[in-house]
Amino acid sequence: MRFALHIAAALATVLITPINAAVANPSEPTQSGPTPYPSSVEDWPGKGVVRVFGWMKDNRNFFWTERAKKQGAVVFAGDSLTGNWKTLGKDFSGTLVANRGIGGDVSRGLLFRFQEDVLDLNPKAIVILIGINDLTARQPASATLENIRAMLAQKNARLPPQTPVFLCTVPPSANPKAPVDEQQRQLLNQGVRQIAKETRNVTLVDLYAAMVTEQGTPEPSYFGKDLLHLSAAGQDRWKELLEPQLRRAGVM
Repeated sequence: MRFALHIAAALATVLITPINAAVANPSEPTQSGPTPYPSSVEDWPGKGVVRVFGWMKDNRNFFWTERAKKQGAVVFAGDSLTGNWKTLGKDFSGTLVANRGIGGDVSRGLLFRFQEDVLDLNPKAIVILIGINDLTARQPASATLENIRAMLAQKNARLPPQTPVFLCTVPPSANPKAPVDEQQRQLLNQGVRQIAKETRNVTLVDLYAAMVTEQGTPEPSYFGKDLLHLSAAGQDRWKELLEPQLRRAGVM
């Protein structure tokens, strides 16, 4: 899983046009594991870049084994910025949490697995941070925002309307091996803020604003040496922003 999200579009990345794909029903009683990733890009829901690495399948197989014991959890969904938060359960002690971050994942990948890895847990709340890998793959912010809206539409169709979602902006980064078009990052984060503003039961968690310096660079203490992944202090900062919001929503 290590450092997958700094690998640019070259490895298993394909940019394609929007499609409406039928995904197998994860609720079928005969299903013994997660729905396999589609072998053809035309069979993925959503828009934009697709990435599949071996560890993603391993992660999803593990998630499947935890489906029963993670019912009603606060589910954190995203890429390695979430997946690397190994102390998540300890940091939110007393609250059942499920970490459903996968290194290297993109918004289209999270959309594909959103039903099985997130909604099927009947979550008490959902925390979403996704988009850095879309940006490093040079995906337009507009495609990522459409995928996020599609996730929220799935949530509204499946869960009680009052189930809260905490939608995070993409933090700053400055890794030369994972360059980002800053204009697209700003467009993505502006779109995330707008979605939170206009969508009922969706609350903004502005990680970008909380982790950027006045010069527009990552605050070093919040990031590892790669200036991409969060340090323990960065995870603490995330918790500091999120925990009061969870309490106000009655989740903790």
